[in-house]
Amino acid sequence: MCGITGWLDWERDLRGQQQTVRAMTDTLACRGPDAGGTWFSARAALGHRRLAVIDLQGGVQPLTDAAPEQTPQAVLAYNGELYNYRELRAELQSLGHEFRTRSDTEVVLHAHLQWGADAPRRLNGIYAYAIWDTRVQELTLVRDRLGVKPLYYHAHATGLFFGSEPKAVLANPGFRAELDTEGIAELFALPAAPTAGHGLFRGLREVRPGHLLKVTRGATREVRYWQLHSEAHTDDAAATTARIRQLLTDTVERQMLSDVPLCTLLSGGIDSSAITALASLARARAGHDKVDTFSVDFPGSADALRPDNWRTTHDAPYVQAVVDHLGTRHSQVVLPDDDLLEARDMVLRARDRPGWGEMDASLYLLFREVRRQSTVALSGEAADEVFGGYPYFHNPDGLAATTFPWLHGRETPAVLLRPEVRAAVRPEEYTAQQYRDSLAETPELPGEEGSRRRLRQVGHLALTRWMPPLLDRVDRVSMAVGLEVRVPFCDHRLVEYAWNIPWELKSLGGTPKGILREAVRDLLPPQVVDRPKSGYPSTPAVRYTEVLTARMNDLLADAAAPVFDLVDREVVRDAVRHGRPLPSPRTAPNPVGGLDHLLQVDEWLRAYKVGLR
Repeated sequence: MCGITGWLDWERDLRGQQQTVRAMTDTLACRGPDAGGTWFSARAALGHRRLAVIDLQGGVQPLTDAAPEQTPQAVLAYNGELYNYRELRAELQSLGHEFRTRSDTEVVLHAHLQWGADAPRRLNGIYAYAIWDTRVQELTLVRDRLGVKPLYYHAHATGLFFGSEPKAVLANPGFRAELDTEGIAELFALPAAPTAGHGLFRGLREVRPGHLLKVTRGATREVRYWQLHSEAHTDDAAATTARIRQLLTDTVERQMLSDVPLCTLLSGGIDSSAITALASLARARAGHDKVDTFSVDFPGSADALRPDNWRTTHDAPYVQAVVDHLGTRHSQVVLPDDDLLEARDMVLRARDRPGWGEMDASLYLLFREVRRQSTVALSGEAADEVFGGYPYFHNPDGLAATTFPWLHGRETPAVLLRPEVRAAVRPEEYTAQQYRDSLAETPELPGEEGSRRRLRQVGHLALTRWMPPLLDRVDRVSMAVGLEVRVPFCDHRLVEYAWNIPWELKSLGGTPKGILREAVRDLLPPQVVDRPKSGYPSTPAVRYTEVLTARMNDLLADAAAPVFDLVDREVVRDAVRHGRPLPSPRTAPNPVGGLDHLLQVDEWLRAYKVGLR
């Protein structure tokens, strides 16, 4: 995987801005530790950092279709993996295109030359890319269907800046780090379900999943090239199960294509275990060795577990059952609190925004350890959104609520805002409007009513509001250590098929994700197939809480702490003094999630010199 950035300007000659563009590119070195490059013309400049995965020698970027001494038709900066590039390459060759490399990047370039804005509809993969078409002086920014790969941009009076991460845009002196009322609402009222396309900083946007942006002189046009369509599902249970198995098998096989070491992330849940089992079968068919697997744990976590709706069982016994059953080469990564505290401070720079504290830190440390042995990892992420596995899908009160179901019955950090800030931001109104807008985008099925209709709405909210921040977290934390994480459950063919499966069939046998469990039942031990949903683990040790509490007390004593320009200092002080948990940005229970969030907001405001508007 890689990092891309660039600058388009209709008035300034960018050939004189090489130092700035290289600085923008250098911010993404962690995403692409293997190589870097830039390309310049008067109107457009592109930068690229490369993590070499396919065609290690030939995939140098930015890529053009011409020899160095010739003027190219198009220039591409590409971040992603294309899983059907071999088929597309053969089709393009039959149409007269000639290739100089084995890379999927060159296939994307020629697909654009052949099909233009229709090219993304032919791609199967995870990607974010920029193409400057010299023939028509047009910049096209494209993001994959589910938004696995990020792509940010800032439009200004004479053009725009863009990058895989905000830090690339922030490296351009033409962009200032500022937070306005919308950004404050995103940060405090909707931290678990940010608005599609909102980049948090004032004036920063994301290319939305399944969209492309076409920029010409005097016009910027957003085009939606993919969306879900609702239609009647006619397959019975047996045919549905078989189709899911077929799609998953094909997807995993495609996503195992790599010229560098590959592994799977294994939690012992049905999602990651299914991916690991299918990966093991694919390797065996190809005559290759065992699959490498990795899991995460914390000292004393088994004894400290207190089951709830989000965290039901300890991972380790189920992980071991899968390892024994499939014969994988397994590594368990155990994370002590001191390591978490150290990594917590690193992750803020990886994410460019306040994140989820300890949850991000542990993922960073896991990925860092994985990267010592592998460059690519397959993940079970997104299965709960696709097949309806989260607790809020099964909570009648949450389903009946007139808001995002995961917000029902809980406070958000917005309750901590100072009265004058709260009056300006109006977080309740902002949340209600975002909910209405999101609900209106649901592709309804004519004649569908009652609980079926509501569950379709919630499924769409899960895919478009809940899943994107989880995918962003995985991308940013993994790329911070140069690890590429692939997500087979985000294959658009699987998502399109699962979207129309009726709820009673998705929950076959009255079990969450019952149809998925049935599709892989023959591959895994029964206790793993039937294991209830159990979320990502957190540390049980008290030291993490003690250190954060001490840091918060220091912050409360700091008269110049910028977070208290937004948050009511006395409300926070009273909660800390009486040991009451502060509202957390996370939906899953976490006693220190609120502390983590406020501390990170303060650290972010300082480190990024964020101005308040």
